[in-house]
Amino acid sequence: MAASLSLSPDELLTTTRAVRKRLDFERPVALETVRECVEIATQAPTGSNAQGWHFVVVTEPAKKAALGEIYRKGFAIYRDMPFAAHHVHADDPTMAPVQDRVISSAEYLAENVERAPVLVIPCVEGRVEAIPGEMATLAQASTYGSILPALWSFMLAARARRLGTCWTTIHLWHEKEAADVLGIPYAEITQCALTPVAYYTGETFKAGPRKPLDPILHLEGW
Repeated sequence: MAASLSLSPDELLTTTRAVRKRLDFERPVALETVRECVEIATQAPTGSNAQGWHFVVVTEPAKKAALGEIYRKGFAIYRDMPFAAHHVHADDPTMAPVQDRVISSAEYLAENVERAPVLVIPCVEGRVEAIPGEMATLAQASTYGSILPALWSFMLAARARRLGTCWTTIHLWHEKEAADVLGIPYAEITQCALTPVAYYTGETFKAGPRKPLDPILHLEGW
């Protein structure tokens, strides 16, 4: 088992940062360490105990390169979207220094994502985008709620093993292309994210800057 950091639960939760510029592209990551993180991830909650999750682990350079090109195609679309890091908080000058760093690191990852020793794509059985009517929200929440907590557990387990990760969804603009690269049965399996996995450079991480709690904390109702 890979050696773990001595972090309290609160330290682990508040220092698991999105790692982009500090990914160590030269240091290999043992598959066994990734397996440990996936095994921990499968202890996450899952709707109806269905356990319909899958984790596609990619280390082959040609496949990573293909995913990198798909990611960059998606990133070119993302840049111009109103919810992109490039435009979020545009009306709040106090956020500019932080957001500039986020944008710079996002651009860096887009250019270098395939250089990570490992790429992991979490998937879940089924597709929900075509479900109509009142069931749509329930189906989406239940389906994604059965895989996204597992990915977060994977990222926490990785952090505890000195590995950096970054939750991305950019490649999903071209999900079918990624499915073709990896042999994922697109009609039956939904890809939910992509994270690079690598040891990080530097020593440690601290809690990130966040807006005040009171405006977002609602007691007894909105």
